[in-house]
Amino acid sequence: MFSRTSLLIFATLAAVRGQQVGTNTVERHPALTWQRCTAGGTCTNVAGSVVLDANWRWLHTTTGYTNCYNGNTWNISICTEGASCAANCAVDGADYPGTYGIITSGNALTLKFVTIGATKNMGSRVYLLNNETNYEMFKPLNQEFTFDVDASKLPCGLNGALYFSEMEADGGLSKHPGNKAGAKYGTGYCDSQCPRDLKFINGEANVAGWGGSPNDPNAGTGNWGACCNEMDIWEANSISAAYTPHPCSVSGISRCEGPTCSGTDRYATVCDPDGCDFNSYRMGDTSFYGPGKTVNTNSRFTVVTQFLTNNNSTSGTLSEIRRLYVQNGKVIQNSKVSVPGITGDSITGAYCDAQKSVFGDTTDFQNKGGLAAMGKALSNGVVLVMSVWDDPATNMLWLDSSYPVDAAPSRPGVARGTCSNWSGGIPTDVELPDATVTFSNIRFGPIGSTYSAGGGTTPTNPTSPGGGTPPTTAPPTTQTKYGQCGGTGYNGPTECAAGSTCNAVSPPYYYQCF
Repeated sequence: MFSRTSLLIFATLAAVRGQQVGTNTVERHPALTWQRCTAGGTCTNVAGSVVLDANWRWLHTTTGYTNCYNGNTWNISICTEGASCAANCAVDGADYPGTYGIITSGNALTLKFVTIGATKNMGSRVYLLNNETNYEMFKPLNQEFTFDVDASKLPCGLNGALYFSEMEADGGLSKHPGNKAGAKYGTGYCDSQCPRDLKFINGEANVAGWGGSPNDPNAGTGNWGACCNEMDIWEANSISAAYTPHPCSVSGISRCEGPTCSGTDRYATVCDPDGCDFNSYRMGDTSFYGPGKTVNTNSRFTVVTQFLTNNNSTSGTLSEIRRLYVQNGKVIQNSKVSVPGITGDSITGAYCDAQKSVFGDTTDFQNKGGLAAMGKALSNGVVLVMSVWDDPATNMLWLDSSYPVDAAPSRPGVARGTCSNWSGGIPTDVELPDATVTFSNIRFGPIGSTYSAGGGTTPTNPTSPGGGTPPTTAPPTTQTKYGQCGGTGYNGPTECAAGSTCNAVSPPYYYQCF
């Protein structure tokens, strides 16, 4: 994902990150049900919830309600250095629907981009919780992650993102004594951009070089950044979509500082900020994704991402990241690359090498560990992040327009979508009050277990965590057209309905009737 320093919040009470805990607003996490599936396709409901990132929360003194952070500057009467600021400032609970436009209903999460109440808030970022004090940790190797998305109300310039970050399960609560808030209040964020706009990193205020004391010897040297592996499963609006692994040469959260974190060289940190993306439009298929296209963004659809390993096990090395879609009862294979010199329809080491070479991009992907490093992070465990954001730095041109702006759109890899290059400034339509994204029906399990040719329906009847399994019907003896008919871990019918045959799509992992 490109720079999240652009994800600055525009309201004083919603633009801060804290480590102590305030008492002004009780923190109540919105419930969000998701499903864990087995190899046979049985999916069980999991009672989860979401928590707002601490960077959006009100940060005030522990002894009162004086802001510790105003606009884009620390209050230096309270915060002159990291440790004392952490001790003197408290983060408070959040009004999820009222202030931030975050609404859950059953298995659906809706994120509203602009919320106008007592203050104007733009964008939000939430994490999936396992319990009140810990994030849900996913280990996706040899597994697949599936969700439904409605991006019909996301215009050019916006990004409804769903991704994995190698954060700590408790948000740094146990490892960093200065952090008293933890995952319950959304602390501990990091990603491959090494974001410098975080107010606290590893339990200390990010003061040096950014609104600190006028006599601070570090002033002007740049803030700290929070670096870690990031797997972008989904960055998209109604026009363009991409999925992108961003590896790092280190494991877990790593604080960058000094010249390697100044931002003058985006490749100087331990992480690959560009990653290796698969954007169908950028890869030559301009009719695949968008309003009225093969994957029609005018209505909801299902996104399936499979993390394949070299030995077909959860202990193997990540070798391929595959993408499938389901819409209107049809399984849609990912688009194929149509760029001379690059082949395939998924992310592999060979694909990434070819893409960097043909597009003339910086070859930082392999330098920072490539798929092997990404796979190691996934095996360690990663946190699910969901957000909606804009990008004042580049207007999201890298996702849905032509980028770099000074390159000819005809040059391979430059055109990423049909949106304007916004040469007149930041697009105004990204602030439409009805701009929203809805993620729903999150499912996780072995390859082939989380979807069917049912347009976003659960593969089988779910088991309720409250007890009892709903009645099931006898399994079919033949698979429908476009349904799965074979592959590793698959236990369903292998004979296809009349008019279709079972074909290898990604042997030995996946076979489909068509």
